[in-house]
Amino acid sequence: MVCTKTLYNALRAGQMPLTPFELPEMLKRKRRESRKRAHKRLKGRSIEERPIIVHERSEIGHWEADTVVGRRAGKESVALTLLEKCTDHFIVLRIPSRTSEAVMEAMSSIRSDYGDKFSQIFKTITTDNGSEFEDLSEIEQWGTNVYFAHPYSSWERPQNERHNGLLRRYIPKGVSIDRYHAEEILSFSDEINGLPRRLLGYHTPEELFDTFLDKVFAA
Repeated sequence: MVCTKTLYNALRAGQMPLTPFELPEMLKRKRRESRKRAHKRLKGRSIEERPIIVHERSEIGHWEADTVVGRRAGKESVALTLLEKCTDHFIVLRIPSRTSEAVMEAMSSIRSDYGDKFSQIFKTITTDNGSEFEDLSEIEQWGTNVYFAHPYSSWERPQNERHNGLLRRYIPKGVSIDRYHAEEILSFSDEINGLPRRLLGYHTPEELFDTFLDKVFAA
């Protein structure tokens, strides 16, 4: 009989057709981090410095960010994902590579879309400690605070991870993201944002986020 620890390790490694969020007991278990992992340098402000209001999900404008790879370990196009924690609004953009340059170019594009309202819409962004986000703290000059989760601690960004799982319904693991046009990637996020959520009072993320934008631009 395979022990529970072996099954959990296989699940974390992506070797099973489940996600950790489908096994709440697994998320309750604390993982011991090696000394090497504990001393990996953060690339900016630690998540420990993040205001408590972000965790409470009582204010719109706080985001989690990540990248989703297809195959070849991100040596081709990848998907940059951003998740607004209060409305569950999900942004997915295809970027040409898993590099800091590609991420910063995408963030500049998003900033162009929202203009001088950017810092009101993106009050904070929390991301992992991957090399593609090593320059993300530079956007703090735009008025957005950036926080980094602890190394190898994806559970500190659970909503983003869960939505990345939803994206996998459209982009299966191991399938090249180069197969999809940028417009197709956007359509995937549109479909996800159009799903009503019980947690949102059966509203859709699109409805709630559009209402928020209307208030921001009317102010």
